[in-house]
Amino acid sequence: MRLINKFSGDLQVWARRSLAHWRGDLTGGITAAVVALPLALAFAVASGVDPKAGLYTAIVAGIIAAVFGGSPVQITGPTGAMAVVLVGIVAKYGIEQVWIAGVMAGIIQIALGVAKLGRLVKFIPYPVTAGFTNGIAVIIFCGQLNNFFGLQLPRSEYFLPGLWQTVMHLEGLNWASVGLATVVIVIKLFWARITTTVPGSLVGLVLATMISAFFHLNVPTIGAIPQSLPLPQSIPHWNDFGLIRELINPALALAALGSIESLLSAVVADGMTVSDKHNSDRELIGQGLANMVVPFFGGIPATGAIARTAVNLRSGGRTRLSGVIHGVTLAIIVLTLAPLAAQVPLAALAGILMVTSVRMIEWEAIGLLMRATYSDFGVMILTWAVTIFFDLVLAVEIGLIAAGALFIKRMSDLNLARIPETEAFPPGVPLELSKQIAVYRVDGPVFFGAAERFVTFLRDEPDVKYLILRMRFVPNMDTTGLVALEDIYRDLKRHGCHLLLTGLQPEVQALLDRSGLLDKIGRDNCFETTDAAICALTPTEISCPLPLVR
Repeated sequence: MRLINKFSGDLQVWARRSLAHWRGDLTGGITAAVVALPLALAFAVASGVDPKAGLYTAIVAGIIAAVFGGSPVQITGPTGAMAVVLVGIVAKYGIEQVWIAGVMAGIIQIALGVAKLGRLVKFIPYPVTAGFTNGIAVIIFCGQLNNFFGLQLPRSEYFLPGLWQTVMHLEGLNWASVGLATVVIVIKLFWARITTTVPGSLVGLVLATMISAFFHLNVPTIGAIPQSLPLPQSIPHWNDFGLIRELINPALALAALGSIESLLSAVVADGMTVSDKHNSDRELIGQGLANMVVPFFGGIPATGAIARTAVNLRSGGRTRLSGVIHGVTLAIIVLTLAPLAAQVPLAALAGILMVTSVRMIEWEAIGLLMRATYSDFGVMILTWAVTIFFDLVLAVEIGLIAAGALFIKRMSDLNLARIPETEAFPPGVPLELSKQIAVYRVDGPVFFGAAERFVTFLRDEPDVKYLILRMRFVPNMDTTGLVALEDIYRDLKRHGCHLLLTGLQPEVQALLDRSGLLDKIGRDNCFETTDAAICALTPTEISCPLPLVR
């Protein structure tokens, strides 16, 4: 009930804001729809489904996600990343099973949003996102080679077999398809120099269709699209629990990808506007609702689309009304222009997607990672390779594991060194006493990756009566590090050596206190500074100045 009340209140605020920004929302929504039209058709074909499914997805999912999502300017619809996952699922299970998997994915996304897990996307390392984005771009480009060459070959579930199949049938290429695709590519690349008011993809699509129709070219086309709005339909076999169990993994893949891409798109939109920032958890709920509903209208799973969202913003869109107008405009286009869309050559869509995929490659990210650290560049290459040759979700998992291992390695480089006597002791410490005291500086977090080195390094210390650990630059410690410190304390105690700690940070001190180790070491053996600890050992022999922060 609380969630419903929150949505109701938000919708009232949206209604008031929309009245103030309706002109910009109208322009942004219409412009985004014009850009979305060829992309919706192209990504549907790339997913292995009828082009009408792409249009229905953009209409239904676009409106639902705009109303219930967490980003006020997000445009939702078919995307290249989702097409990469869907093409394999469609090839293996068929479109009816994709509808079931889409509903399951929507339920998972809603659950993630209700559990407030939307913020977790911020913890995905940049090399991982760059790797799978670049991998998706390669898959989309190569996946359009059949349409580019005019080859009508069955779709392959996997990248390499599909690419090899295309190469083996190049003798049957259709030069008319190649020509039309080239025309679209050239227009899409250079049209922005003429004007940005009308997108180059739409101009190329219309021109290629006109050339094909005028010269009666024998090229594959997208086929008939019903001149009607998407209507609710039933989903076959939705109560087959055996099939549902089989579709759990595809549903998880769709939910994971849809969540990641939508939230990344929302973050990009936040950086382009000074208006309200997105709500990650609500965005997941809105995307989940869209993916739950859209299969009942013959659509496919959708995500937030970065390019279309950026177009909406640049054209004046500022509220949810722009997303609704985007969906309504596409519905009007379907009602009026569907018969013309049947003549669109598949080669024209291939040209659009090829340019889009090349632009998806994050060239700046590749250069940055190459200049920064080879290890991060390696994580990106690993994620990129697994995306292409295996599976997108597996690529994210392996990328996260590799990035995590790299993080542990970096954090394990604990800086542990003995401080020279000339720096460690204040003036006046007798030589005999200085020989009995060893002062060590510990820099960095003490956790499981560094705990073993922490123990073995200090065990090699020659016999001394007092060992002081300066821990001012230890920001935190985990349980493994705590156990390591306790082992050090016990070893020193067996050898008659006293352990003193200085400069404990509040978080570390609280952990030692909760575990009881602070009482074992002795609260009177913990000091603010190293000088204070040494002065406490010899209160009558040293004239101690004010404590220094060491």
